[in-house]
Amino acid sequence: MLMKASTPAALPINFKSRFTVVSNSRVTSYNNCKEIGRRGVVTAAGYRKRSLETPGAYELVDEESGDKFIVWGGTDDEAPIPTPTNEVLHWKPPSTRPPTASSKGVSPSFERLRAARVRSLGSRVSSSEKDVSETLLAKQNTISSAIKDDDDDDGDRRRSISQRTLNAAAAAADFFSRKSFKDVGCTDYMLHFLNTQLIAYPSHIQAMSFPHVIKGKSCIIADQSGSGKTLAYLLPVIQSIRQDELEGLAKSLPQSPRLVILVPTAELASQVLRNCRLMSKSGVPFRSMIATGGFKQKTQLESLRNELDVLIATPGRFLYLVQQGFLHLTNLKCAVLDEVDILFKDEDFQPALESLMNLAPVTTQYLFVTATLPVNVYNKLVENFPDCQVIMGPGMHRTSSGLEEILVDCSGEDGMEKTQDTAFVNKKSALLKLVEEGPVTKTIIFCNKIETCRKVENALTRSNRKVLPFHAALAQDLRVANMEEFCQTRSKDSSLFLVCTDRASRGIDIPGVDQVVLFDFPRDPSEYVRRVGRTARGAGGKGRAFIFVVGKQVSLARRIIERNRKGHPLHDVPSN
Repeated sequence: MLMKASTPAALPINFKSRFTVVSNSRVTSYNNCKEIGRRGVVTAAGYRKRSLETPGAYELVDEESGDKFIVWGGTDDEAPIPTPTNEVLHWKPPSTRPPTASSKGVSPSFERLRAARVRSLGSRVSSSEKDVSETLLAKQNTISSAIKDDDDDDGDRRRSISQRTLNAAAAAADFFSRKSFKDVGCTDYMLHFLNTQLIAYPSHIQAMSFPHVIKGKSCIIADQSGSGKTLAYLLPVIQSIRQDELEGLAKSLPQSPRLVILVPTAELASQVLRNCRLMSKSGVPFRSMIATGGFKQKTQLESLRNELDVLIATPGRFLYLVQQGFLHLTNLKCAVLDEVDILFKDEDFQPALESLMNLAPVTTQYLFVTATLPVNVYNKLVENFPDCQVIMGPGMHRTSSGLEEILVDCSGEDGMEKTQDTAFVNKKSALLKLVEEGPVTKTIIFCNKIETCRKVENALTRSNRKVLPFHAALAQDLRVANMEEFCQTRSKDSSLFLVCTDRASRGIDIPGVDQVVLFDFPRDPSEYVRRVGRTARGAGGKGRAFIFVVGKQVSLARRIIERNRKGHPLHDVPSN
């Protein structure tokens, strides 16, 4: 990720409180964020490199102009400095208009790509989307004219209702495609399933993906969290499998699925399975199962002996089943790698992918699904799959337009000792103060370490709060139970807290999350996008994200939030 470190044109207003609120509609600062001296100055290619406290982040200072740039997701101090070009460093969006889901610019990458065939679909505005904007504008003008003749009180009331209606319509226009599911190619039985789920229109990524996936093309499917990527691949792949069966071209076999979906966690596997079961119970019959760690292996092996269409598995269990001869891939039509950038961090993923590619038929279709697409992951994919079609949704590497980001400086007063212990105490005090402000139905609190999760859990429990932990140190059945409880609909008068590591940010769709708290600052841009993406999801979704920062994280976080407010991608998106 790359950000210019200059002060925004609209300077914040300083007050005595400790919060800084930055949203799409306003920027209000409640506490000065002090600059702290840089360490480890290194000179290279006309720039001086100053290290920051945040891992993977550093600052480049132009020796001629003095311009400062923050690079996040880069290398350590000892490693060579990948200096971006001046064109990239000074890149600005093509327009100063408020960004929309269909018109946000796409930032160029500063790394050399091995393939440059990405379709920058997110930067184009279709004629139908222009028509929607013009229609909304005309409707707004009509409403404004109509309410002028009303008395003041009644006019204010109608104006408020009308504005909410327009805002909802605009949010829907940003999220949904103008095409219908029938337009993109859904069959009658698939339309019946969608009707049972009250899904009327496809999201942008669903409409963009369907024609390519249904034709059997290998694709990279990338869009922001909450954009509907699971259905973006399930709908066309299941329809294709079902059509083959109806036409007598293929059939279900034991131990030999036609679709394999690899996911990073057992929780995401369960979520995908629920989507499959909903589909199979609503007029699209097929058999599906999961194979993950933490559950009885004997039960999974018995299920494999039955006729099977879809297998959802984590890399470790998939590799075990293949190596032991319990799973065959001769009947495989499609392989989906969901949250592929996270999968690359799994030590079992590389051998699992190699086994998949070696044992599957050469005609197998590969779909790589992700909410973030770092350049190194993109390069690996196009190197191994050069014919892959790249489909990027309009919200790629951007936060939701309905998200309000709130910066909380927990550095402490001047002269106070700065240690990890004092930082935790300050953040804990800020969290308890936030909790005491009033009931919030669902809050997710992200920590970088399991140890920190336990400390935060204890602090909230002592304050008589209902807390559900969610991290790798818990038994699988307890994690599943806690997540299921957190996902249930709750009363607005009650508060529930999910204290977790990034395990909860990896593709899991949790409904009704009002706010997230980044108790610890994330280690890289991808995790920032995923964490704040647990709220304000879907069409018209609203939510708040509280970003707790200390020391030099303050300056970095301020610029991240400002970048999000302007609609810029959080870090580089591979592009032409």
